[in-house]
Amino acid sequence: MYMKLNKTILVTGGAGFIGSHVVKRFVTQYPEYHIINLDKLTYCGDLENLKEISHASNYTFIKGDICDNKLLNNVFEEYNPEAIIHLAAESHVDNSIKNPNIFVETNVIGTCNLLNMAIKYNIERFYHVSTDEVYGDLELNEEPFLETTPYDPKSPYSASKAASDHFVRAYGNTYGLNYVISNCSNNYGPNQYPEKLIPKVIDCILNKKPIPVYGDGKNIRDWLYVEDHVKAIDTIFHRGDAGETYNVGGDCEKTNIDLIRVLCNEIDFILDNDNSSTELIKFVNDRKGHDFRYAINSDKLQTQLGWEPETPFMYGIKETINWYIKKFKK
Repeated sequence: MYMKLNKTILVTGGAGFIGSHVVKRFVTQYPEYHIINLDKLTYCGDLENLKEISHASNYTFIKGDICDNKLLNNVFEEYNPEAIIHLAAESHVDNSIKNPNIFVETNVIGTCNLLNMAIKYNIERFYHVSTDEVYGDLELNEEPFLETTPYDPKSPYSASKAASDHFVRAYGNTYGLNYVISNCSNNYGPNQYPEKLIPKVIDCILNKKPIPVYGDGKNIRDWLYVEDHVKAIDTIFHRGDAGETYNVGGDCEKTNIDLIRVLCNEIDFILDNDNSSTELIKFVNDRKGHDFRYAINSDKLQTQLGWEPETPFMYGIKETINWYIKKFKK
């Protein structure tokens, strides 16, 4: 199918990392759409991410919380959106270990609030953006996650996202909601708050601070450049079949320690550093319940909808480093 709308799309979490890239793409690529960006502006939301399109005639920002039903009602009454792209979420695993309840409130209850609005206001499409962490983790010799891989979340964060995924599917089955879900691997690129691995390491290198590495650094993640992910979101939103799930991966597995060394070497080259930044690496106690490996099989998305990751890893890394150098050196 092809979803072609001429009115209003509500994007939740549009001032965050992935959300800001989604909002910018939809505002610029689809001038016939009115994009409503609903964001609570927590510590990792930043309207600076959207300054290029902040005055666009087809863009509106609303500061608000998806846990606030009264506010949601007001938004739906005033703007009458036809579709929802739902990205608002608490997403940092470390924080979920310290305070799981916040993740339940936003990721589960907040999602259910949006689902209730979608039914009440006859939303034409509900797109739920989720994570590969709902599948659990993998050993070295195991095949990457498929859309049919059973859920096995291992952290409070991934459990909250798994629950929200299930609620979306339940609303599709019970109420006939037109929905799509995507589960993505680790994103990197500009606009990411420096609590996640890549921007945190860049920050440490630029400021000559110790680079903390959990355990032995051999945990493996599949890395996806954020612009490639946004193109996938665009494709799935417009062309994905109702009730389907699509995995989105970068086909780029790296151990944490190898990735950190790449970042050290690239920054040292760019800044012509005399001393190797690898000397800043400091191994620390491993995170509780640290998943060993994530890897995504995106064959379904590639064969059925024609998407594929386009950005070479080193190009994406250099773009990311240069963006953070400009940001952190201000």
